[in-house]
Amino acid sequence: MSFVDTLRQWDQAVTCVDVQDLTEALRIFLSIQEPNSKIYFNIGCLHLLNRDLDAAEKAFDCSIGKDEHLAVAFFQRGMTFYRMKRYEESLADFQQAFKALRGNQLIDYKALGLRYKLYACEVLLNMALSEAQLGNWEKAHINLVKALNYKTDAKLNIIDRALDSALKQKLFKPVEFPSKVLFKPNKHYVAELEKKDYLGKAKVVASVVPQDAFSGFAPLKPQVEDGPACPKEPEVLRALEGEPHTVLFKFVPETSDELAVVPGNIVFVLQKGADNWASVIFNERRGLVPYNYLERLEISLASKPNEGQGKSQPLSREPPTRPERIQGKHIGHMDLDEQSTDNLCIVKVRFTFNFAVSVPLGSPSAILIEKISKKLNLPSTAITLSLTSEATEQSVITPSTEMESMWRGASGLRITLWCHANEHTDGTRQSEIHLVALHSYESSNPEDLNFHQGDTITLLSKVNQDWLEGQCSGATGIFPASFVEEVPVNDQSSE
Repeated sequence: MSFVDTLRQWDQAVTCVDVQDLTEALRIFLSIQEPNSKIYFNIGCLHLLNRDLDAAEKAFDCSIGKDEHLAVAFFQRGMTFYRMKRYEESLADFQQAFKALRGNQLIDYKALGLRYKLYACEVLLNMALSEAQLGNWEKAHINLVKALNYKTDAKLNIIDRALDSALKQKLFKPVEFPSKVLFKPNKHYVAELEKKDYLGKAKVVASVVPQDAFSGFAPLKPQVEDGPACPKEPEVLRALEGEPHTVLFKFVPETSDELAVVPGNIVFVLQKGADNWASVIFNERRGLVPYNYLERLEISLASKPNEGQGKSQPLSREPPTRPERIQGKHIGHMDLDEQSTDNLCIVKVRFTFNFAVSVPLGSPSAILIEKISKKLNLPSTAITLSLTSEATEQSVITPSTEMESMWRGASGLRITLWCHANEHTDGTRQSEIHLVALHSYESSNPEDLNFHQGDTITLLSKVNQDWLEGQCSGATGIFPASFVEEVPVNDQSSE
């Protein structure tokens, strides 16, 4: 079997696991003729999900045989032996997994296609549990004390709980590999499996031939055989939208919303304003052109060049006078003139967390404060804005602040401000909202916040109805709202 076939079947099997079709995934994996160590590992994990421990042991044997440095394979085979109550063999595999870590706190397998981190402290915990099952409580205690040297903040609670149980000579739960987490093939290799059309297919935008779908390089002609000698009805130019007009005179734009055209261009008029300006489309660009520079275009198959005798030649005339623009909101697509996006300034706000808002350049302080207070869901009187991290008398933004000088300091339509929460009238500062974790939450996504059951989390913001942003143990990130509940006010005050 070629590498491409193996890669394709590997990707199909992983896709089946994602849609919970474990039986089909295992069948595809077993049909691969020359599996590598990662595929054997996946087969062993699926056997463990099916509680087929003997088959799982054989699969992990093959995985280790292909790669004797794959620590996570030793770890999984150790868990298989532990479930089979073969504690001595389980202990030996956990020791091999710890040895493969080579003194590191963890191994992150993300680069190899496995979204999992194998922690040294967790391997030592399982070693201690195997020793405890064999009655060697003193060795179990030694391994747990050793695990404290390799612990991370995220794994502190589980080591402490295991150590308390070992001191009382009570068994504790092992650390298990998460179910349905498998090695995935390299996404760049998978992307190359299918052929790609880099050029794409051309699209007919306008044609004088009805139902014309031809986009090649042959001369334009009706796409039917034995067509009628003469058309029954005049054929009108078809377009996606708007009425076709031809440009009579060269027009040079003077503002950013006007469109440059030259004589002979065909534009499509979307709307004509009362000020004699037209909103048009030309070459997939939209803009304004004086309507007296245009002439409505009527095209039919019966029209020929010699039939235009007696018709004036507009290209030789002088262009008409440029019409005056009506100030304010214009026609058609110019609905954004009241607040052009070209005039918006991005304001980065540093609060207990960072966020950004956009306001028109040159806005007064009241509009700026109102915009930020709405973002924080606080009254405008509850916050103070300043130009520096320290809210001094010179840096605080008040109604008397010279806003023009502040906006002149905006580089590239961007500026950074600091926001401070004001104290209440009774002299107490606005209290923080604390949450308590109902369940442990661990994620390999770098933007997520990991915590354990019982941890206290400081709420920073509400992302949406399902996700929150908070801070715990010095780390900041997002997490599911269903995993926590709010600490009562009395409990918060006691903290």
